[in-house]
Amino acid sequence: MRRSAQERNAERHLARISRRGLILGAGQLAGFGLLAGRMYQLQVVEASQYAVLADENRIDLRYAVAPRGVIVDRFGQPLATNRTTYRIAAIPEQAGDLEALLDRLDRLAPLAPEQRQRVLEQVRRQRAFVPVITHNNLSWRDIARVAARSADLPGVEIAATDERVYPVGEFCAHVVGYVGAVAKKDLTGDPVLSLPDMRIGKSGAERVYDTSLRGQAARRQVEVNALGRVIRELDRDPGKPGRTVRLAIDAELQRQGADLFGQETGAAVVMDIHSGQIAALISRPSFDPGLFPDGISHANWNRLLNAPDAPLVNKAIAGQYAPGSTFKMLVALAGLESGQISPTTPFHCTGVMELGNGRFHCWHRGGHGTVNVHDAIVQSCDIFFYEVARRIGIERIAAMARRFGLGGRMGIDLPGEQPGLIPDKAWKLRRFGRPWQIGESLVAGIGQGYVLATPLQLAAMTACLANGGRAVKPAVMAQTGDGIGRPPTIGIAPETLAIVRKAMIGVTSDPLGTALAAQIPHEHMQMGGKTGTSQVRRISQRERRTRVLRNEERPREERDHALFVGFAPVQAPRFAVSVIVEHGGGGSRVAAPIAAELLRLSQMRLLRHSPT
Repeated sequence: MRRSAQERNAERHLARISRRGLILGAGQLAGFGLLAGRMYQLQVVEASQYAVLADENRIDLRYAVAPRGVIVDRFGQPLATNRTTYRIAAIPEQAGDLEALLDRLDRLAPLAPEQRQRVLEQVRRQRAFVPVITHNNLSWRDIARVAARSADLPGVEIAATDERVYPVGEFCAHVVGYVGAVAKKDLTGDPVLSLPDMRIGKSGAERVYDTSLRGQAARRQVEVNALGRVIRELDRDPGKPGRTVRLAIDAELQRQGADLFGQETGAAVVMDIHSGQIAALISRPSFDPGLFPDGISHANWNRLLNAPDAPLVNKAIAGQYAPGSTFKMLVALAGLESGQISPTTPFHCTGVMELGNGRFHCWHRGGHGTVNVHDAIVQSCDIFFYEVARRIGIERIAAMARRFGLGGRMGIDLPGEQPGLIPDKAWKLRRFGRPWQIGESLVAGIGQGYVLATPLQLAAMTACLANGGRAVKPAVMAQTGDGIGRPPTIGIAPETLAIVRKAMIGVTSDPLGTALAAQIPHEHMQMGGKTGTSQVRRISQRERRTRVLRNEERPREERDHALFVGFAPVQAPRFAVSVIVEHGGGGSRVAAPIAAELLRLSQMRLLRHSPT
């Protein structure tokens, strides 16, 4: 019997429903399978991983800053140390009305308006149970007043903390440096750097040896709840204090040397000629490093930053000056080594030398007469060195200067060292796009023109001249035993060095020597050396034809720099010195006496502290 159309439609509808049911059932089965697989992965396969993550949420590490290591001088005198002070912190959720609490604290221990504002801003940024520091560096008397009123100060905590102090103050500021709060650019991911009382080295030895001085932070492992509040302590690591850093600097020599400058500005370096260790590294004027650990005020920072005499600059390693006549020893060595002159080659000085349309003057207007290399160094004859420079050229002069370390950084273990400048033909072509002129060689021959050197470089140059031609590497970190190796030789014949060294002794002992009056008046401490005067402006021919003002008659910024380099004692050299007095005038009158006293004090202190 034939089925009706209605029955056939019903059968097709039932078939469609069955297929949909099967597809839906299969989808549900697949979904439950995936869910079961994922649950198996989370609860079985990755169970240990999620257990660790849960523990990380439950267990927290809390750090505390380790006591910073101290810095001492070569004799153990503290240069940077810590002093216990007290601080106050407030826990906002326990304080209730924080503004009222700060008012009560202010009556007991005054709170500066800017500090109050900082506290309120910090409270808004962090959770209510996290303490915020309200006062730093409080005396015991202040803390006693606060402790006596503790019942009226809910949420207030008193804690002891370390404050960085610098016992010798400004006298070693450029060497020791200072610490300061961690800036955003200093963050490396180390959680210790985020602690509010963390301080890091910002300059000087504090910066160079910062990692050693920091030590190892104390660490507590604590269990916390979902809000981060501590439930209990699980473990504790006390950490390690920073290690002691010993410098080669002699703090007392540094202080006495700074006093020698009086109101003058400039720099001085005293160096052991055999090891390169720095006994004194003086830069004047200086600054108080104690201004920085807790944050220097805007007024003090602007005062230091804008001071015309640049107290923040370590002029001993970053000041770049024309070396003047202290450069003449290197020109003499270049001339002797090249064979263009011998120890007896005579030149006649009339006080002026003509080259083309140019006239080059000697500092002695009447001239020195006939001089050889020894006489020229002793009397600092400019004409002699003009002639040597003309004969040997700038390339030989530059090569000799670079052998002594000029024109590049010496690698001292302090930040901020500058390289100075030793010019040559290629340098001028790159810098100005013009060829070198012979007249520029003459000017370079007396340490003027483009030639620049730092006081550190001049001290190292002098040490190399005095120790037989060995290139010492300057260092402020004290070294003993195997830490001091034998410096490499720069390859100059001993007899050639002896000619120059003998002339340097003549500078302070010959009747015509330019520094005779500055000689140390002790037979076994006498020095050799070389004076220098570097012009800061060119004297025109018109000024020479009329009347050249004496140095002290000019405005300060137009006065010559005074320089001196030397070594002592002459019988068995141990120390080298360089001194520059900015706008001080003649090296023999101003710089040489300072250098002589520094060398005398260095020898006296060595004898005093040497084992008998």
